[in-house]
This record gives sequence, C-alpha cells and structure tokens, in this order.
Amino acid sequence: MPEPNNNLSLHEDVINGTSDLNEVKKPDEKESVVKRTMTLIEKNGCHDTVYMNAAKIFQGIHTEKAKHRMLVRYAGDSAPPVLAFKDVCSQRLSYELAFNALKYQDLLEEMLLDSCAYPCHSIPDELTSLLVVMLYDLQDRKFQAREISDEDEPVADVRKIEHYLYSFRTKLAAALARCRIKHDAPSIEYVLPETIRKQHQRASALPLCVWINTFKISLEDVFRDLKEKGFTKVESVSDLDHYTYGVDQHCGDVLFFPSSLKEELLNLDLLADGKLLLQDKSRSLAVHAAQAQLNSGDDIIVAHVGSHLTIAHLSVLTNHSKSTIFVCGVKSSEEAAELRNFFSHMECTNIQLLHEDFTEIGPTDPKLQKAKVILLLPQCSGLGAGDPIDFILNEHGDAELLKDLFRGTVAKDKLSVLAERQLNELMHAMKFKEVQAIVYCTCSIYPEENERVVKKALESGVEGDKVQPYRLIPPGFDACSDSNVSTETFFRTEPSAISSGCFLAVLAREKDSSENPSAEDILGPAAAKGLPDDILVEKPRKGGKKQKVTQLTHNIVAGGVEPKITQLLHRQTVSKIKAEVAVSKAVSNVQQKSVSRTKSSVQLKKSIRPISARALPKVLKHTCPLSPVGEAYGRQTPARKACAEHKRVVLKPAKIMFPPVAMPYLSSQGNKAGIPAHHCFHCWSGAKGFCGRVLLPPLPKTVRPTVLHPRPWM
Repeated sequence: MPEPNNNLSLHEDVINGTSDLNEVKKPDEKESVVKRTMTLIEKNGCHDTVYMNAAKIFQGIHTEKAKHRMLVRYAGDSAPPVLAFKDVCSQRLSYELAFNALKYQDLLEEMLLDSCAYPCHSIPDELTSLLVVMLYDLQDRKFQAREISDEDEPVADVRKIEHYLYSFRTKLAAALARCRIKHDAPSIEYVLPETIRKQHQRASALPLCVWINTFKISLEDVFRDLKEKGFTKVESVSDLDHYTYGVDQHCGDVLFFPSSLKEELLNLDLLADGKLLLQDKSRSLAVHAAQAQLNSGDDIIVAHVGSHLTIAHLSVLTNHSKSTIFVCGVKSSEEAAELRNFFSHMECTNIQLLHEDFTEIGPTDPKLQKAKVILLLPQCSGLGAGDPIDFILNEHGDAELLKDLFRGTVAKDKLSVLAERQLNELMHAMKFKEVQAIVYCTCSIYPEENERVVKKALESGVEGDKVQPYRLIPPGFDACSDSNVSTETFFRTEPSAISSGCFLAVLAREKDSSENPSAEDILGPAAAKGLPDDILVEKPRKGGKKQKVTQLTHNIVAGGVEPKITQLLHRQTVSKIKAEVAVSKAVSNVQQKSVSRTKSSVQLKKSIRPISARALPKVLKHTCPLSPVGEAYGRQTPARKACAEHKRVVLKPAKIMFPPVAMPYLSSQGNKAGIPAHHCFHCWSGAKGFCGRVLLPPLPKTVRPTVLHPRPWM
C-alpha cells in the first residue's frame, strides 16, 4: 500500500498517544482495502518473493526429528526471520504454502530421497526449506512449468532451485506414484494422518461468515440484492446448499454462505465495496456482547489492535450511541496510517488510536474516564479457529499456531505462558474503577485459557473494596436476534462442521441494591441498542420538581425489588376486582328476578376484611351481565388499579358489606307491591361461626304473575 502524504502528522499523533479519524479524507471507493481477500490461489505458480517468505516461515515451524532419523537436514536455529510481503494476498499465499509444506513434510522428504534429488552438494542446508516448499508447489501444478510474469523480480536462489527440481520432474513424479501405492492413497490427502485429514476437511467445509456494514448499506438492501443475484434465504445453517444464505441466530447482521460459493462470493460487488466483510463469527459475538453493555455516550477500550475488521464492526454498532472506541497498542506511524485508511474506507469516525500497550495505561488516565466497557481479545493458542491462516493474518497471530494445529496440541510451557499473560491483562482491566463491564473472548479450546483465567481473576479481588466487585453474567447479543436468552455464565462453541471454536465471558459489576435506578440508567441501555426514543415522560409539576418516568418506563426495569412489588400490587388489585364484580353480578341477578321495575340503589360500604370469591353463593357465580349500577362501579376499578400501581401504595385489605336489599313483588291479593321480611337477602360479615357460604332463600314457586302492572307504585 502506498504511503500517504501525511506521514509526519500521523507520527506526531501516535507519539502523543492518540490518533483521531475525523479529519481523514475518504479514499476512492474503488481503492478497496477489502480486496486483499479477492485473489484465490491459482495453480500456475507464485512470485519469487512468495517462495522466499514461505521458506522462511517453514524453516521456523518444520518438524524436527531425532538425529538418527534425520535424513534431510535443515539450517540450524537462528533469529526470527524478517518477512517483507508485497501485499496481503502474497502474505496469505506464503503462509498457505508453508502450512502445506509442513503437513506433507514426510511425503516431500521421501520423494526427494527416493528420486535421488537429495542430497545435493550444490544446495546448502540453508536452502533445504526452499527446496521442500518449491517441491510441494511443483507437484501441486502436476509437475508443469511455472508461468513467470515480466513484472516478477527474479530471486537467484529461487530460480536455481526451480531449475534443479524441474530437471528431476520425471523421477519426482515416479517417486510420488510409488508413495501413493505404498500408502494405498487415491490422492496425497490420504497420506496424512486421519485426525489431520478430518480437521482439514472440517475447516474447508465451514460456512463462510460475513457481517453487514450498515454504514454503507442496510440489511433490507442486502437481502434484496442477494435475491436479485439468485440467492435464497434459509432458516438454518444446516440448510445451506449452493446459492443459499442464512442469518445468524445470535447476531442479526451476520450472514452465512456455503463454503462452495467462496469464489462467487469474493467476486460480488458487495464484498469489493466493503458492504459485506468476511470474518469469523467468534469476533462478531464478542463485538455484540460488548455493545450490549454500553449506554448512550459510554466509551469503550479495545485492549489489542487485533483484527481491523473487529474494530470496524464495533464502530458500526456503536456509532449511533455517540461512543468513542480507544484502540491500544498502535506502535508505529505506518501502522496508524494503514488503520486510518482502512477505517476511512469503512466510514468509521468514532475511533481513536493509542500507542501504549493496554497494560501500560493507568486506570486513572483522564482520557479514559468515560470508558465503561473493555473488550479484551488476548493472544491465545487459537486451536479453535476454523481457518488458521485467517486467524494469523487478521489477529496478527504467531506462525507457531500452524505447528500446534498440525500436532493437535499446545506445549504445556507455552500454554502456561499464554494463561499467565491473559490473567495479568484481565486483572489490569478490573482495576479501572469507572469501567462497569469487561468482555473476555478467546479462540482457545483449553480451560487454562478460558474458565480458569476468569475464575482466578474474580477470586483475586484486585478491584479493591471501595467499588462494587465483578460477577459473571450471561452474555447478551443482538436484541433483534432469534436466539433465546442464555442463562449460562460462559458462552462456548466447540469446533464442528458448522462453526469454529470460541469462548466468551462477560464480567459486570454488581449493582448496589441501596440505589434506586434513575431515568438515565433505564433509558441509557435502550438508546445504546437503538431502541425507539418515544418513551413517555411526564411533564414537570409546578414547583420545580423533577420529571418522573411513567409506568411504561418502570416496566423497562429488569430485576430488583420493584418488579416484585408491582406483581404483588397486581395480584391484590385483581383479586379485589373479582370480588367486586361478583357482588355486582349478584345484585343484578336479584334485581332481574323481580317483577316490578322499581329503581333500587345499592350502597357499598368498606369493612374490615375482604370477601373472597369463595365466600359468595355458588348461584351468584353464574349470573347475567352487570346491572347499570354494577357496570358503573366496575368502570371505577381500572382507574383505581392504575392509580394504585402508579403511586406504588400497598393496598390494605377491605371488606364489602351489603345492607338489606328490598325486592318488590306482586302479592296474591292484588297488584300492590309488598316487601316480606323472609324475601330479604342479608350478608353480614365478621359474625362468629361464619362458615364462608351464604345461601339465598329460594323464591316461592307459587307466585308466578302473568300480568305486569304498568304502574306498580299506584
């Protein structure tokens, strides 16, 4: 990548500790940094510099054998090689070529010995690594000559080894055939151990994972564009088949595609223009978990530079919440320039670069006092990564990962060093008193780097006694995702045919139970997640009182004592309403059985104890609809309920008492109304010996008027 003209100012920014992205010019859209993944490996040879870099990488990771079994000799141990890559594409080719040479090292050495191409006095031990690497590339091209470009700068050692191997091409091809017959292998893949072969097959079959850059395109436009190009949406990752795609269950802006579509996917304009970004899902999970802990206006610290794509994804998710992302460990002005150009192309403007390492930054640094979340993605063994080459390139990992991945295990001493470093970084993150949450994520499959690190940090008590301690909480992801809310404190995915390995833990400070949540505490997380801003807030009353959040705001609060009080009030109010409605029905039933339409009033008085629904006669539970008086009283209860819930006043038990109810009827002597004493319904409360059931005396069956008097008062 060409150096920009503002190198001097970039250098000054990095030395001063920060580097702002707001004033960077946007590069041309066609000068896409993302096109570094667009080139696939073609079997027509590589540039000379690719072979040299691959030989240097292979020299550091090749399998060393015992002296009595060492037939092919390599150069002795030396200082780590200095690698100079032309671009990211050549970097990927170099690592892939070195990794393939490592996997087939035994086969390639056997071919050299069987064909008598080795030993050769004209080839010193320092060039043995280059000999093995170029031999793998030659057999991968079916022993055909390499196509050399005019723009390729020749390297003398590369041309020398190339001519030497090409002169032995017939003997080398025969040696390869004998090896396949010896191992009964249809292809050289079957020469590999079964564990390595299955691991390679699983990695090559993993679905391709991309996330959507909503700075440049919306989710709806992506779905429409994919539909126009012939892609069909499926519900599950297991349903992927050819021209299909699916939406991730945890992250709503993450899509999956079949691995067979890699070439077509890389040639899409959506990827070329930076609208879709190819990255492992584990980093998207970490980004969404960190964003879920942010309130509006909170800053976030990224402890390691790691992948540029991870920082860009976090910027996309937090831009609307006015958060600033502080990225630690940007050492040089050249690295800062590369980051600036990439983030400018991605239209990310809320990122500041810090030249100090994370552990060198003090917890009381003034510029980080608004930081409430720390995203910690430490260097790890990485054996859970689906594509080790991607992990090394994107996460700036060590090439030793290829050696560990080939062996299927990590040395104990190396694992202990990694775990100790991870623990120190996590404990340093816990010292920031203003920080409220820490997201810890690795691509390791070892508990020594995962659960044990987190538990040791929590047991250390490094945060001190003056602040609330940390505790583990279930990680939250996308609010719009279809995933169920997890109750596990650790989130873990094992390497499988549909996903890579990942470990994630969220540490949050315990809430102080003595403090009542304010409106900002309630509305802040909602605003950070992009929820609508139409939360109702009451107008301030006269006298300068503060605004109160309405019932809708109170319903947002999750956990604590207040929801329990609300549930208690709700149960008490509902039970009281049921009793009042049942009594109203009883009054209406008695009135409808009367012959006359004389108006009667029912007066309700408060008593000492409430009448439950069980205390009413069974006949009153199956009555006709409410009378006008009962309806009027029933309409008052919802208002009383709302008022009680709004004021949060605990209701005192009360009892409803009925006076004698007069029921007019027609006597047998004439049309005059009479009120016999034995036809009155009395319900007295508080009497001793009350059994809880009151039976209404039945009406006499003999009294059945046939004609209603139009004027019963005469």
